[in-house]
Amino acid sequence: MNEDQLTSDNGFRYGLATREEIAHMSGLEVMQAQIARKLPAPPMAKTLDFWLREVGEGIAVFTGRPSIAFYNPLGTVHGGWAATLLDSALGCAVQTTLAAGEGYTTLEFKVNCTRPILENSGEMICEGRIVHRGRRTATAEATLKDADGKLYAHGSETCMVFAP
Repeated sequence: MNEDQLTSDNGFRYGLATREEIAHMSGLEVMQAQIARKLPAPPMAKTLDFWLREVGEGIAVFTGRPSIAFYNPLGTVHGGWAATLLDSALGCAVQTTLAAGEGYTTLEFKVNCTRPILENSGEMICEGRIVHRGRRTATAEATLKDADGKLYAHGSETCMVFAP
């Protein structure tokens, strides 16, 4: 681990794992190690106050807290916050399907915002699920809901999968 990149906040470590640390791990194992706090969470998760909550084969669930720090000039949480949370769940759902050494990159993603997010909207749950995993491409869908199940945004993503 790059110790000089790590910081602590509420028990979470943020930074980047080295290639050597994760080279032998599947995508699902990497995600599980982040949840178990054996690997650090990406620094962006600290900045935008969201974290990986659970993973399974083809599934990634994040939880985030909207705050006034993410407000746009219109007085609501910026759509980019929701888009980043969705992109994370979508991409990580794909990542859970990767074999050790495989990688991926996002080719495109689409977001639909269905209602404004406010700082008092409460904790948001973003669940990404794989729709298709082929040899070279994968697609996923995700929803962003509050604790009561009310939909705030949803999206889809296409990723390119590449071999080591």
